[in-house]
Amino acid sequence: MNKLVTEEEIELVAKFMKIDVHDHKEYVEKVHSMIDFFNILDSAGVEDEEIIIADLPLSKLREDMHIPYEDNLIEKLKNFKGNYVRAPKMI
Repeated sequence: MNKLVTEEEIELVAKFMKIDVHDHKEYVEKVHSMIDFFNILDSAGVEDEEIIIADLPLSKLREDMHIPYEDNLIEKLKNFKGNYVRAPKMI
């Protein structure tokens, strides 16, 4: 079976996403197993299954309502500076 993803492609994607990946071969195997699983799903033969969709008239939906918030929400947050909220550093 011809594999669709190479180790070089995993390395390139990791570089674009700025992810430090030490063992690219491990991820190639994981991607191949995901693709194999998708192939199993594709061959499940559900084309003849009937999809039932319930139509709901607009009159049955709730009315959207705007409820104003009187307090200054940004002042209620723990870590804010000016108009910005400080989030934890992502690794």
